[in-house]
Amino acid sequence: MIHRRRKFDLVEKQLDGSGGWIIADITEEQAKNADLGVGKLFIAKVEKLDLEKMKKYFCKNCDSEFDGAPKIQVEEAENEAISDELILVERGQYTCHKCSATISEYRVFAKNE
Repeated sequence: MIHRRRKFDLVEKQLDGSGGWIIADITEEQAKNADLGVGKLFIAKVEKLDLEKMKKYFCKNCDSEFDGAPKIQVEEAENEAISDELILVERGQYTCHKCSATISEYRVFAKNE
């Protein structure tokens, strides 16, 4: 019997950011989007991660690893037109619980109909 992965199946991956990394359960599609072809996956290319899917994170500022998700700080939650076809829905940061340093930023986009 052959088992095929569906695009909504989750895989645990390390996602890198400028201030550390996050290990999270993501879909194959998210992993594909996060891969910039340099052998690492990048958080910023995945949009916003669900808190319950983040397993642990590392903060470069603290030089420490933590279980669970970092804090999410929403900077902006407005529908800002980026182009005729693209709207920025939300902008924010993943930050360390201990020192509040930024692990990575995220952006959530929507297509303008």
